Amino acid sequence: MAKYRGALPQLDAPKPFLTDGGLETTLIFQRGIELPEFAAFLLLDRPGGEETLVSYFSDYIQLASARQTGLILDTPTWRANRDWGRKLGYEPERLMALNRRAVNMLIALRERFEKPGTPMVVSGAIGPRGDGYRAERRMSTDEAQNYHQEQIAAFAEAEADMVTAFTMNYVEEACGLTHAAKAIGIPVVISFTVEIDGKLPSGQSLVEAVLQVDAETGRHPQYYMINCAHPTHFLPSLSSEAAWLARLRGIRANASAKSHAELDEAKELDSGNPAELAEQYRKVAGLLPHLHVVGGCCGTDFRHIQEISKAF
Repeated sequence: MAKYRGALPQLDAPKPFLTDGGLETTLIFQRGIELPEFAAFLLLDRPGGEETLVSYFSDYIQLASARQTGLILDTPTWRANRDWGRKLGYEPERLMALNRRAVNMLIALRERFEKPGTPMVVSGAIGPRGDGYRAERRMSTDEAQNYHQEQIAAFAEAEADMVTAFTMNYVEEACGLTHAAKAIGIPVVISFTVEIDGKLPSGQSLVEAVLQVDAETGRHPQYYMINCAHPTHFLPSLSSEAAWLARLRGIRANASAKSHAELDEAKELDSGNPAELAEQYRKVAGLLPHLHVVGGCCGTDFRHIQEISKAF
């Protein structure tokens, strides 16, 4: 039985839960591991790969324990949905088995290291069907529900506490994914990405996207997040007087202030300045009344999360 599915502890914690940093960029640029299509789930199917992932997550577990705060453990499955799996040579049955294995790996880590005062929530990480930086081939809400329900069901069967949809760049996919999670009976969090103008790649504003998903799903997402964008890209969108900001409760920012297009073309990793990023998180926290989850995305690593944790 999923430990926290009925009551997610980050929703009323006295201080924000931590997450890890940029898993894929850390593995590729710092550890020299080849991940075609940015697919970290491939490590679950390689000799010694699960040990590499356990070592990676163990650093963040120790940090959360030292800071006496909770931790969200997100599965390394951002690319483990059907289209990306097929592109990488995985048929659905084998791919869903790896999704379940990813959950089992994190549950085993929790059983070893969780302590009173430092709860560890296991979340199934879901990525977009298409490119996270572009909203080109869009699905309808019904198509998105049908597409994502397979992976969500795998997470639910493996007893994940929740699922988080990262790098959502248009509303219909977010709505369909939310409907699928609701039908399966597992809590869902929607994390949008934005461009340097603070808008989704689809051109819609962040506030419009949040309000539309809430309206079309009966406010079913537990909360919303922003990931894969630098704080300078979305800070101007956060009005301290706007009621919708109570729904925005998590940030996993990029280390770099470059645009998505610039990051796509970059040959070297831009890891920014961890201390400066932490200070920008403090500014974000001053505008968000219910910031429950803080961590990192592309270019961030353990150093960044250390500094962010100090800021809180």
